[in-house]
Amino acid sequence: MPTEPLPSAANAENLATALRRYGVLGDACVSDVVVENMRPTILSQIFRLQLTYDGAAPEAPRTVILKTRHPGRRDTAWNGGRHEVAFYTDIAPLMPTRLVPHCFDAHWDAAANSWHLLLEDLNESHVIATAWPLPPTQHQCETILGALARFHAAWWDDPRLGSSVGTRRSAADIERFVGDFAQAFARFVDRAGDCLSADRRALYERWPIVAPRVITRYQHQRNLTIAHGDAHVWNAFVPRDGGDDVRLFDWDGWRIAMASGDLAYMMAMHWYPDRRRLMERSLLDRYHATLLAHGVRDYDRQALDDDYRLSVLWNITQPVWQATQDIPPVIWWNNMERIFLAFDDLGCRDLLG
Repeated sequence: MPTEPLPSAANAENLATALRRYGVLGDACVSDVVVENMRPTILSQIFRLQLTYDGAAPEAPRTVILKTRHPGRRDTAWNGGRHEVAFYTDIAPLMPTRLVPHCFDAHWDAAANSWHLLLEDLNESHVIATAWPLPPTQHQCETILGALARFHAAWWDDPRLGSSVGTRRSAADIERFVGDFAQAFARFVDRAGDCLSADRRALYERWPIVAPRVITRYQHQRNLTIAHGDAHVWNAFVPRDGGDDVRLFDWDGWRIAMASGDLAYMMAMHWYPDRRRLMERSLLDRYHATLLAHGVRDYDRQALDDDYRLSVLWNITQPVWQATQDIPPVIWWNNMERIFLAFDDLGCRDLLG
């Protein structure tokens, strides 16, 4: 149960206003709200609320999910909540097919640096495939990758990208990012101590020098899409009936990028070698076939392989960012070990010249 007062978005009047505005409440009212459970994550709090109605409300949900700011994340350095609100406000309503939970309400308050999402509760029909960090079955991985491919295909080289949808990174943005990474790495070295080998330290120190070579692919402005940004398999609800109606969630890291970044983050970052080697090639094959089946053109299988290797190289920076943003070592340390195993398996060292 929560240890501090519930956010105002959870009171009956505000819930009724949100549901009525969404079109599922009509003239009924929310008469009672019960917190069934509360789950804190590293960056947010997630409440499952049971609602009781006064009046006929046949289309109104009996339970909803309220996601809001973690009380320990009141500073302005992390803006993922604002970014996820923007996803559900600007991106989700434009999707041609349903690949994300319904969002009844999304709000960000700039003055208070607070935010909330009121989301569909999928507990009856869907489940997270496995308990982290266990990988799902091959069939479940195929269905998750299929949903991600359908999402990527829906936004592939969409003319709205960078104009009315999202922001493309400029050369100055990328230069700033490389400089920020150099500073983050300096802090990381102090934290990691001799847990960071001399070889890996040398690779990281070279990364800002070779990063422009990697960034060139992005600057071509072709074969880009909306990437999830945190696309591990535990950010997907799979259907309990074993079908392919997957719903992707936790969109606070979305951006315009290469689709392969999501694939490298899902497999190379989070799977140990035996599992990754067993499924990586076949999953990439199926992913590519799904892209083509959903309208992507002029992107052959070799292009996906090339992008995937570049994305594995780029993802060696992720554990550094995670460590310097106070993500627990159980996450960033294991991510570092796995991404470097993939880095070596896939010959990514060759990309450094």
